Amino acid sequence: MKKIAIVGAGAMGSLFAAGLTGAGCEVTLIDVDRTRIELLNRQGLIYEHAGGDSRIAVRAMLAAECRGPVDLVLMLTKGMHTRKAALSVAHLAGPSCWALTLQNGIGNAEALADVFGADRVLLGATDYPADLKAPNRIATHGSGTVWIGAYAGAPWPAVQEATDLFGMAFAAVAEPQIKVKVWEKLAFNAALNALAAITRLTVGALDEPAGRRIAFAAVDEVVATAAASGLPLDRARIADKIENALRHHRDHKASMLQDLLAGRPTEIETINGAVVAVAQREGLGAPVNAVLADLVRLLEGTTAV
Repeated sequence: MKKIAIVGAGAMGSLFAAGLTGAGCEVTLIDVDRTRIELLNRQGLIYEHAGGDSRIAVRAMLAAECRGPVDLVLMLTKGMHTRKAALSVAHLAGPSCWALTLQNGIGNAEALADVFGADRVLLGATDYPADLKAPNRIATHGSGTVWIGAYAGAPWPAVQEATDLFGMAFAAVAEPQIKVKVWEKLAFNAALNALAAITRLTVGALDEPAGRRIAFAAVDEVVATAAASGLPLDRARIADKIENALRHHRDHKASMLQDLLAGRPTEIETINGAVVAVAQREGLGAPVNAVLADLVRLLEGTTAV
């Protein structure tokens, strides 16, 4: 897995493009913004990290311009764009190509499976922090982990190969219980993202009794919903992640808040909205997540579902 197409040149797509390119992989960064693509090709990607600033030469293009074969398609668009983005790179699918999602929320792997086949899809999660500071400048503060597993019928050697690939530049773990990891990340995002977007507050400003009550009530609903679906989440581990964010990422603006401020659609339907949908299928209620989802829908002017 040395030839990689990364779909989505946002903060996370750019972070992994910089790291994997630096590790010697042949990376193509796919985006929909022609102006930004030209800037990336002309000036490269400026990568701010603990060791200083690095300028990484990257190759960027539209999806239709990307030609295979590639070994891995890494999907890192916002969740509401996954299906359309997957269709845009359907011509890269084949017996030697794997598709991996490291996106927020749930439902992304299913969209990839429709295009690439369920047995060619790898499911993952990551807690690496990254901020897009300019169209071709990203910053990362602190460490993280990439967890990779099989969505459905992908063989374990493929999971291990992808893990080894990411391990060249990042801390990476092959995870047999990957759906648990994805749902624990979902709980973290359900707790903080919508709340930050609605209140227009940074993560640290949520560290008040009222903010904590709402955040942990949302977590409890996710844990209950996952348990009803057969996924036992570690609530203490989720709580530790939230506490760490409240303590050490106090000035961070959650991605959903950044989307609202920029007038972009949010990922509410693949995070809090998705929790509510699964809870309803399992015969449960998720009233806190339902209210958070509806408030974000009002703020972005969408119709409640």
